[in-house]
Amino acid sequence: MTRLRNFLPLTLLCAVFGLLGAAFLPAQNAPMRGFPAGAVATERAVEEKARRLASAAKVKEYMHAMAAEPHHAGTAASRKVAEYIVENLRRWGWKAEIERFDVLLPFPGRRHLEMLSPKRYVASLSEPAIDQDSDTGDANQLATFNAYGGNGDVTAPLVYVNYGTPEDYASLQAMGVSLKGKIAIARYGQCWRGIKAKLAQEHGALGCLIYSDPADDGYGKGATYPEGPYRPPQGVQRGSVMDMPIYPGDPTTPFVASVPGVERLSVQASPTILKIPVLPISHHDARPLLEALRGREAPRGWQGGLRFTYRLGAAEGEQAVQVRLQVENDFAIRPIYNVIATMAGKDFPDEWVLYGNHHDAWVNGANDPVSGSAVVLETARVLGELRRGGWQPSRTIKLAFWDGEEFGIIGSTEWVEKHGPELQRKLAAYFNSDSNGRGQIRAAGSHHLAPFLREVLADVPVPAGGRSVLEARIQAQSQADGEVRPFTVDAAGSGSDYAPFLHHITMPSLNLGFSGGCPGAGVYHSVYDTLAWYEKFCDPGHRYGKAFSDVMLTALLRISAAPLLPYDFEELSTTVKGYRAGIAKLARESRVSLDFERFDRAVAGLARESAEWNSWSRRHLDSLAADRTGQAALNEHLIAAERQLALGKGLPGRPWYRHPIYAPGLYTGYGVKTLPGIRESLEQRQPELAREQLALAAEAIERLNAHLRVLRTEAESRRMSAPGQAPGN
Repeated sequence: MTRLRNFLPLTLLCAVFGLLGAAFLPAQNAPMRGFPAGAVATERAVEEKARRLASAAKVKEYMHAMAAEPHHAGTAASRKVAEYIVENLRRWGWKAEIERFDVLLPFPGRRHLEMLSPKRYVASLSEPAIDQDSDTGDANQLATFNAYGGNGDVTAPLVYVNYGTPEDYASLQAMGVSLKGKIAIARYGQCWRGIKAKLAQEHGALGCLIYSDPADDGYGKGATYPEGPYRPPQGVQRGSVMDMPIYPGDPTTPFVASVPGVERLSVQASPTILKIPVLPISHHDARPLLEALRGREAPRGWQGGLRFTYRLGAAEGEQAVQVRLQVENDFAIRPIYNVIATMAGKDFPDEWVLYGNHHDAWVNGANDPVSGSAVVLETARVLGELRRGGWQPSRTIKLAFWDGEEFGIIGSTEWVEKHGPELQRKLAAYFNSDSNGRGQIRAAGSHHLAPFLREVLADVPVPAGGRSVLEARIQAQSQADGEVRPFTVDAAGSGSDYAPFLHHITMPSLNLGFSGGCPGAGVYHSVYDTLAWYEKFCDPGHRYGKAFSDVMLTALLRISAAPLLPYDFEELSTTVKGYRAGIAKLARESRVSLDFERFDRAVAGLARESAEWNSWSRRHLDSLAADRTGQAALNEHLIAAERQLALGKGLPGRPWYRHPIYAPGLYTGYGVKTLPGIRESLEQRQPELAREQLALAAEAIERLNAHLRVLRTEAESRRMSAPGQAPGN
């Protein structure tokens, strides 16, 4: 289809606004999923009041408090932020506590990078302060490093590996370039940093450098900080290289929480800690190394933004760039501080709605994560004010502020591993956020929450007013690619605190926030992610912080009050059909024969059972309106629904991941793989394993289908036993 330029063709405009009109019915007339018709007006009134109470000025206040100083996990500064959060929550009427875990956190020790030949250069490995931004010179900044890389002192020739993706390493092999006994230098981008280092290790490299190329987030994109939003020459992206596609959390305590007395793996035995030294550097420090490389010219697509020809490294007989890399990290057990707040439900206290964001940062972290955690605080303040005015949630609402996320999703993973059985009984939904900024709403996670989310977004106005968040998102997407599509929830990989909820205990989860309008990659994980940067280049006036609080207030109020949980598994069945088409295409390309008959029957059964449940709940919800016992019984079944999909033995080679529909890829890191057991078996040329995983995925969907049949039988039994009911009513 032709891409849109300055206008939409008339037919497309009509389609766009026809779709928007359907999505944005007048609030008084629109039904509300999970509510009887008579309860809708009251619920909307509470939500509108909450949105009026939310304040951009308050979001700014919390951000200035939490991002004032560096506060990486495992420090007194992180504890100070947790205590600030608890103090506010208690003042607003929440029951709030700090839950501590003691986990393995490496801190940077000696770091040295030196080019020995053909000439000498010693890397600075530092980020200079900027006069216009005092926070860039704050004390106690964490030195630039990659957490969970190995310790070592190695000297070896340097090889440029482009982005260090699986495809890049395959290209190097095809070109006859070996990494064995070398040090790889990769640029950030295209895949998660941990994959770059993991692949370097698997290809025999002795060490790995990861630098920020100006073509990707520096002057190649625009003006650099402080004149513009992009990464300055000496900016460095810190970050974890833990092998999280195997499992996140404390690397020494897989599957169990890091509590006193737990048995731990050694650093050497942990499969998620790399064995080679890894170090992030700026393009200022990378430039002399890359410029000195000789040998074959890198392919055109591998040329970066530094103004010289990129080469791969010395060929046989040519002088190599010899580099010495020293990394000595201090691996120690250190405390992290989760904050958990509770507002008890009056009708369903044992049904929980949870909303979380992490509070730890690599440095000050105004964008990542304080822009998100400030919204959770503002959501808490408004709910507290409603509670003081006499409102009380029907379900229990919990808020979480996770610690240790930056190191490897540690705080949330340890909490889930400790409380997993209780969460599987009680958790109606987990909502996660991370960074938030200017742009459009985006969401990923459990597809059966997508219809509920669309209804929420249709009722929340954008910061400028006049349109709903849903309307703005659909219109922006249509203008961008020329196609009119409804807003959908994407499949979720990894990279934030939803991972243990969705992938390990397979409970309903959504990761969401506003994004797309802030060039956050320019300061990501650096000393330049400050309040001054954020308020100038990302969300001036904190209008999108307020807008995201509006979204989350509406979502929490609605899902905590709905008599029946507003799940819709029809959307899951439709989405899985799309994933199946991708698997079939991959199988054909791999020349692997797969029999989809059972799987297709299961998906068709899911569509049928979901439609039956949706029809029943629309027709008969009013008859259960006063039956709290009946509602509780049905909601118990609904809460248990997604976990019917869980794979008992997990995915092949990584049993921590148990969801058969989506998971982070083994070699994508954060990037999602749909129907991952089947897909990755095909990619790894294991046809028998692919067939086994196809059968297991079909079996998982069949379990969900059977569960939905039991749900409908229970619902009909409850309806028939209600006073005044008879067959045909």
